[in-house]
Amino acid sequence: MSTAAIPGAPLPVRTPGSRARGRHRRPERPEIPAGSPALLLAVPAAAGPDSRSVVEELLSIVRSEQNGVRTIAGYLPSGDGNADADDERTVAELLAEAAGAGLPAPVVVPLVPGPHDFLPALHGLAAEYGAPVTDALGPHPLLAEAVHVRLSEAGLARADRARLFAIATAADGVVLTTVGGQAAADAAGITGMLLAARLAVPVVAAALDVPGSVADAVAHLKEMGAQNPALAPLVIGPEADAELLAAAAEESGCPSAAPLGAYQAVGQLVASTYLAALPAADPGAADQAGPAEEDGPRAGGRHAAQ
Repeated sequence: MSTAAIPGAPLPVRTPGSRARGRHRRPERPEIPAGSPALLLAVPAAAGPDSRSVVEELLSIVRSEQNGVRTIAGYLPSGDGNADADDERTVAELLAEAAGAGLPAPVVVPLVPGPHDFLPALHGLAAEYGAPVTDALGPHPLLAEAVHVRLSEAGLARADRARLFAIATAADGVVLTTVGGQAAADAAGITGMLLAARLAVPVVAAALDVPGSVADAVAHLKEMGAQNPALAPLVIGPEADAELLAAAAEESGCPSAAPLGAYQAVGQLVASTYLAALPAADPGAADQAGPAEEDGPRAGGRHAAQ
């Protein structure tokens, strides 16, 4: 007989359950220490309607993942002389403004999945202000997940990993396209391996900005027996010219998924990349308002080194 059935017995007291354990529990979000530097998202493109919408949504995801983190985006100089001071501030301007205000140098997170031509100049600029620059976002399993989702949205891959149903247009081979030359294609090979494991089809990486790279990758897949290869951009969006993506699909005759854009996992990856850099960053001055605030003006421009 339970104590609830005994007359006069005290009511049972509900005690908090222990935190779920094991691989299915939700990970705890680390707190951002007071005085931590801001997250400066370095965008390898000029500010415009397309790039700005992706960047703003990604920063919104970052803030939802890590409440309290101060975020700002810096674009590349537009070079047209018509940049809006509030909407198109450059990485250089933001770093100089933080230094002038006596704020800690922001942690610079490049918005690229791998090697890119703008990274050397970005590192040189950040070094002038003592600002740490994180590695590129990839390779990473979250990027493979994002590519998989974009393929499934285009009807080029099964959305589930159990492969319990058929899609007539599903690709039997994938060319993982990126920008940044052969170095970017080589680095994308790791994400390609992760994607191949998810899709159970061969995946070959190619560089959109290297002539013949995509065509060679498609030919290689066909030699392996693929009859319906597809293109899957390992591209967030701002770092690649939209014409390159369209030209690759047209010249190869292969259907293509959309760029990763502001997919949730990309924002999570930006947040985790920033957090991983915090121990090495100088917390410096106490947390205070400044140019690198979450609700501060956006940044813009055409090239961070200028």
